[in-house]
Amino acid sequence: MEFSSTIEFADAARRLGRAAVGLGLVGPSFRSPPRLVGVDRTIRRRSAPSEGVGGDAVVSVRVRGRRREAVMADMIEGVVATNALQPPEADRIRNALWDAMSESAMSVPGAA
Repeated sequence: MEFSSTIEFADAARRLGRAAVGLGLVGPSFRSPPRLVGVDRTIRRRSAPSEGVGGDAVVSVRVRGRRREAVMADMIEGVVATNALQPPEADRIRNALWDAMSESAMSVPGAA
C-alpha cells in the first residue's frame, strides 16, 4: 500500500523525527521527491557533521509509485546515515525506529 497523501508522508516524517530525537539522535528533515531523477532516496547535508554525527541533513524520498514499507525503510535509513551509525548500534536503532513507527501507526485511524 502506498502513502495516500502528502499529509500522511508529513505525519510519518514528524513521528520518525520525534522517535529519532527520543533515542538521542539527530532528526533529519524529510522531503519528497528527491531532486535527482531516477533515485529513491538522497541525503543532502547543509552543514558539516560535527564529530561524525548529524549536521543539518535533508533526506529526500520518492513516494509516488512505491510501497509504504519501502518509503519508511528509506526514511529510517536516512536517520541511520544522518547520524553515521555503525553496527551493532545501527541495527538496534533501526529496530527501535521500526517499533516506534509501528506503535504510532496503530494509534492513527486508517493507518496500517
